[in-house]
Amino acid sequence: MTGCGKVDVRTRRSGGFTLIELLVVLIILGLLAAIAGPQVLKYLGGARTDAAKISIQGLASAVDLYRLEVGHYPTEQEGLAVLLDRPSGVDRWNGPYLRRREMALDPWGRMYRYRFPGQHGEFDIFTLGADDAPGGTGENKDVTSW
Repeated sequence: MTGCGKVDVRTRRSGGFTLIELLVVLIILGLLAAIAGPQVLKYLGGARTDAAKISIQGLASAVDLYRLEVGHYPTEQEGLAVLLDRPSGVDRWNGPYLRRREMALDPWGRMYRYRFPGQHGEFDIFTLGADDAPGGTGENKDVTSW
């Protein structure tokens, strides 16, 4: 306090930020989010596609093990469900061949598709990607066992 009864500006202002300072910080954060956001989403989409590739390899191994123990590949009607639950009329089933039911789901929450006989091998396992439609690029790309 000065002798005239006025408040010293330096002591009054030292407790917080001005509105301008806060707006500048918010603008900078917004710009960073706008630049980095699409890159993060692109990375996450690629990670799901990579996870699908790894899962398909594991499913193919489980299908091969099923064939070794049972004597034949699952039919297309039986699908990948026979890796989890004993099909009727199969004596040598020694499953389950997957640890969890979620292992038969693609990263987008849908069952992997199974085709027997396969068009690209003994059998085909695939997912149609995020858009669940044939073809596509990026996260919408088909992920296959062939």
